[in-house]
Amino acid sequence: MAQNTSNFGKVAVLMGGLSAEREISLMSGNGVLQALRSRGVDAYAFDPAERDISEVKKGGFARCFIALHGRFGEDGTVQGALELQGIPYTGSGVMASSMAIDKVMTKRVLLSEGLPTPRYVLLRRGSYGSADISAVPDQLGFPLIVKPAREGSSIGLTKVTERAGMLEAVVQAAKLDADILCEQFISGDEVTCPVLGSGADAHALPVIRIVAPEGNYDYQNKYFTDTTQYLVPSGLPDGEEAVIQQLVLQAYRTLNCRGWARADVMIDKATRKPYLLEINTSPGMTGHSLVPMSARAAGISYEDLCIEVLKTAALDHQKQSGAAP
Repeated sequence: MAQNTSNFGKVAVLMGGLSAEREISLMSGNGVLQALRSRGVDAYAFDPAERDISEVKKGGFARCFIALHGRFGEDGTVQGALELQGIPYTGSGVMASSMAIDKVMTKRVLLSEGLPTPRYVLLRRGSYGSADISAVPDQLGFPLIVKPAREGSSIGLTKVTERAGMLEAVVQAAKLDADILCEQFISGDEVTCPVLGSGADAHALPVIRIVAPEGNYDYQNKYFTDTTQYLVPSGLPDGEEAVIQQLVLQAYRTLNCRGWARADVMIDKATRKPYLLEINTSPGMTGHSLVPMSARAAGISYEDLCIEVLKTAALDHQKQSGAAP
């Protein structure tokens, strides 16, 4: 797909950062950087952990590709800094980013629109004790999931199968966030679905079904092993993929996401009902990442995907950037 990439100007690929997902972000960012450069984009690495974000404008960058994951990159903070500098960036804006990084806030918004998500209990900072922790299974049953309210990549996540494991699971999650999300475990197919575009032009890419060793799709199995299976085509029963794609689009638009994102969904094996888990507004772009895999199934190469995402760089107070080549 030959394109004139000179109209992009000087591009900063934001990677690394300060979150617990720094290692993955560096992998994503370097992949994006190489892809953009291979298409003639004047792109440079920019690590906000090593350089002040104000240097983006001082450095003459015309737009940013955000390959940061987690807090201080995917949560509206960097987006706000770029808004103040007037530099268009990829992905969702300030409010959508800040809502989507917070799994509890995401659930509240989804539930307000009647969209299905697993039942949950929030253990809020400073207001829960051992009795509250012990009571969670009475509301959610076993197994259940315990995780930080604002982390990604399954960091700090524990699947709890008995009451004796609750305290340690909360302790592990509390190392990363003072707010702890305890969530009903949905047993069944685990799938993910990316979205590209904004508003009425947003469209879902093919669904990927994830089959992890012993059903444990954790940090290690996400990024550093080759035993997890990613099935695309998904092989889901007739009609289910289209239902999930429509549900994910509804969630994407409900949170006012733009540019691109990826939604994770569980399908109850007994009822075949899909449940939205979360929306990632700055998805991974590593060799194991799911958006490039789904895009490839739709005939979009990694390099073309990076260009398509970069085209959507925008500011909250503007319409979607029309400066694409």
